[in-house]
Amino acid sequence: MRHIRLLAPIYLHVTAFCLTLFIASQLYPDYHIAFRRDQLPFALAAVAAFLPVAAVFAISEFSFGYFIGFYFYSMIAGYLWLNSFSEFQYDHRLAGISAYASAVAFLLPAVLLKAPLRQLWTPSRVAFDRLLDAILLGGGATLLAAAAYHFDLAQLLKLIRLDGDIYVSRDAFKFPKLLNYLLGITASALLPFAFACFAERRMIMRAATTLGLLLLFYPVTLSKFALFSAAWISLIALAARLMEARLLVIVSLLAPTVIGILMIILWKFGVLQTSVAHPYFALINLRMMTFPSLAMDYYNEFFSKNDLTLFCQISVLKTLAACPYREQLGIVIYKAFGIGGYFNASLFATEGIASVGNWWAPTTAFAGGLVVALGNRISAGLPPRFVLMSAALLPQVFLNVPLTVVLVTHGFLVLLVLWYITPRAA
Repeated sequence: MRHIRLLAPIYLHVTAFCLTLFIASQLYPDYHIAFRRDQLPFALAAVAAFLPVAAVFAISEFSFGYFIGFYFYSMIAGYLWLNSFSEFQYDHRLAGISAYASAVAFLLPAVLLKAPLRQLWTPSRVAFDRLLDAILLGGGATLLAAAAYHFDLAQLLKLIRLDGDIYVSRDAFKFPKLLNYLLGITASALLPFAFACFAERRMIMRAATTLGLLLLFYPVTLSKFALFSAAWISLIALAARLMEARLLVIVSLLAPTVIGILMIILWKFGVLQTSVAHPYFALINLRMMTFPSLAMDYYNEFFSKNDLTLFCQISVLKTLAACPYREQLGIVIYKAFGIGGYFNASLFATEGIASVGNWWAPTTAFAGGLVVALGNRISAGLPPRFVLMSAALLPQVFLNVPLTVVLVTHGFLVLLVLWYITPRAA
């Protein structure tokens, strides 16, 4: 019974997400988010057929794969809804079946495989403390190096403006490749890991310093992800002390989604101003929630009419073999559809749809699930709260960039090493 109770908030979230997609179709039709009343029964049937897959979250204990898997489950549910209304001209039945099969293929290993790996070596308490100090110092040094190329504190005043200016600003400067890697690894993996360690040890000043460093990534990179990462990790840390880890994973999507819907309803009744309701909905419900699902619609449309990449989007392979796309796929999709901002996408769209097509997409999803399952095995034995905090930013990263980019550019491989050597007694 304890497990079955989780199905109620999961189904509530799916319902709220579908309502979000309906609202988005009314507010942002330029993004090709459609809704037709005559197709509603088919959309409801497609989403309803996907609901039983949520049983894997009801019967499983928390793990890193549970965290990532639920976000992907939400994304696929959203795509099945969008696919029913899509005005693009690709094989929607095949795409829907492929998305369903890919979700199952990913979730089975990602959520269910979690036998712990034996630690062959762990640092001493003193050495581990020095490692955390080195992460803090390295994070500060990385920020200083990047600030030498770009630092615009005035951009903090824009916060959640979505008028496109930020993309122009970000294109106006470039970092060296090595510094780009350091920025991604530091912001997504190293500093969240350090914060989790400090928070678990109740080292308040060092935890606050870590959050301050994360916040300073925004005037350097002008990334909204960087702007809200400190607040997001703080909320995860607080909520992890108030509720069970699995419920927190579900609520971490459900609560922001419902807030956005309520704000639009209050705006409709004249209680909230447009300047308050629309920016929140656009940032959270549209960009954070809808875009990963919408990306699958765009990628299906584009690659049904153009050559598959056969993984040539991976930078190493692009240098070794001919590739029909010299630019990053996010830029290719942006130019093809004229949407606001580069449209990077998850492993389901890139390593799946773009690389091998819908017929073979479940195989790459299964491989991705095995990679995430490795995270389960390495982090086994660590407190669920610690895993939630140290990996707090990764679900959004997984939703928006290819798996290969998550592994290297955003430091997932580095986090795996840190989890592996973390002394469980510490």
